[in-house]
Amino acid sequence: MPAALQVPPSPPAISTPAAAAATPTFDEAYARARALANGGHPDEALAAYEALLARAPDNVDVLLGRGIVHARLEHWPEAERDLRAAATAAPKYADAWSALGDMYLWSGRPAQAADAYARLIALRPSDPAPYLARGRALRALGRDADARADLGRARALGATGEAADALAAALQPRAGNPDAAIAHGYTWAAGLSATWTDPGRGPRWNDETVSVRHYTNGGSLAFETLRAQRFGRHDVAWGLDGYVGLWSGAYANLRYQRAAAARLFPANAGRVELYQALGSGWEASVSDDVLGFAARVNIYGASIAKYAGDWYVQLRHQNIVSAESHGTGERLLARWFYAGDADTYLEATLNSGRSDDPLSLVGGQGRSGGGTVTWVRYWTPAWGTRVGASVARTGGAADQRALTFALYRRW
Repeated sequence: MPAALQVPPSPPAISTPAAAAATPTFDEAYARARALANGGHPDEALAAYEALLARAPDNVDVLLGRGIVHARLEHWPEAERDLRAAATAAPKYADAWSALGDMYLWSGRPAQAADAYARLIALRPSDPAPYLARGRALRALGRDADARADLGRARALGATGEAADALAAALQPRAGNPDAAIAHGYTWAAGLSATWTDPGRGPRWNDETVSVRHYTNGGSLAFETLRAQRFGRHDVAWGLDGYVGLWSGAYANLRYQRAAAARLFPANAGRVELYQALGSGWEASVSDDVLGFAARVNIYGASIAKYAGDWYVQLRHQNIVSAESHGTGERLLARWFYAGDADTYLEATLNSGRSDDPLSLVGGQGRSGGGTVTWVRYWTPAWGTRVGASVARTGGAADQRALTFALYRRW
């Protein structure tokens, strides 16, 4: 029969000392577990770490490895259990404190992360990386001044590259547009502002604005109501004002405003402004404001700005164009974040302008100028105020003076 010609199967293998030696050592098994974890096989890595802990239940390296895998999988309770066990068993093990801090930061617990990074700094005081890590945690807590101090220490120790640049970028004051991004931990803000203007001749003007703004990861949107009383007339308007993120380093401001009666405000008004970061703290923008008065007015603008430490300086040029006239203006703005955060600052502006109007009584040309001083301060994390004063002069007219007060609330 054909079956009788088949080669008989090999006999079962007999265990020998050489075969037993093929069982991986603890170090070999640990190296394999790490390779699985770093190679994108977390489930197999966890199984390998479990087997290792069965052989050595208190091994700090294995606890650390398993904790890191749990953190990558966002298994926060399990990760905290393993990493705290490793740090407690070996309080001078810097890698354990580093991983514990990362886990707390990833899971939205920046206060605990900052504490873990502080232990890491005590173990590695000459390493810039722990200062950058704690700086990120402090920034998430809104403690920008302390985060800036850690960034300074890291750079003094030689920190360069993407990590340092990313922290520096995150600590840039929201100088040009405080409404573009709110402080960490808040998603809503409301404001009530009032301005009293003495035009030099005639009765005083009053303007009030109430706004409510909602913030998301992609930008913000506000609903505003505006009221004005001037020249013995009264008017109201409402507006939508939004900021939206675009490509890297770019965002836009879009606004629409409507006044049904159009006694003082334009019947319709719109605004588009595009901002682009240029690197090294520079930012540029271009804009177009459209005012729907009886004769349409366009205000074209361009600006260049620079962030430098706690300072923000912007130079802005505008062209004001209508069917019957043309004007230009320049404004220099300087803002000092003297408290080291993005909420409290002093601001001053100087501006000048020129208009060409064929109906003018002063040869078809008029010049204007003025300035403002503003103080914004948050007295608590949720409550802030703004106080401002301005003076302006147009041609040979009397000086126009104004006072502004605003109250802010965020939650």
